[in-house]
Amino acid sequence: MNETKHSFVLASASSRRIELLNNIKIFPKIIYSSEINEDINSKENPKKYCIRVAKNKALKALEKYPEEFILSADTIVFCSNKIFLKPKDKQEAKRFLAFFSGRKHNVLTCVCLAKKNSIKIKKVITKVTFKRLNEKEIEEYLSTTEWKDKAGAYAIQGYAEKFVKRINGSYSNVVGLPLFETYNLLNSQGLI
Repeated sequence: MNETKHSFVLASASSRRIELLNNIKIFPKIIYSSEINEDINSKENPKKYCIRVAKNKALKALEKYPEEFILSADTIVFCSNKIFLKPKDKQEAKRFLAFFSGRKHNVLTCVCLAKKNSIKIKKVITKVTFKRLNEKEIEEYLSTTEWKDKAGAYAIQGYAEKFVKRINGSYSNVVGLPLFETYNLLNSQGLI
């Protein structure tokens, strides 16, 4: 089957997002990595943070491609109102995993489809419950490189899947892009 390029820009260089889209035969015309400030503002709750970052990625890409539709997304992990971004180092990753041990946490992705004068945003939350982790399990996981560059310090589609006791919601959301919502957003604009 030939790959048909779809007429939108993906404002993300995430290999996970590209692979998820390709799995459902969606191939962005252009892939552009929007470099923006992703620091958390004081008193910013998880939803506001995630929406702001997804929107800013799209707006940055619109500056470069003003005539195109832009698809962007941001995925975070949060528990109560505490946001867990990508860990800075192994110690922070260890703290994240120890915190999730035996607990429920949320994975939130905000998907943004923007065009000049139009921004549509979908928010998707998946609840994930981890089994109680012992020190050995955490250390074994940290000895892999999977925790690097992952919100919450784990990849559900890899070695950490054995820690997941329960998932309530979209699996692809936890990987990094909720495919049902993304497909419908693109489809609503005739882009696929």
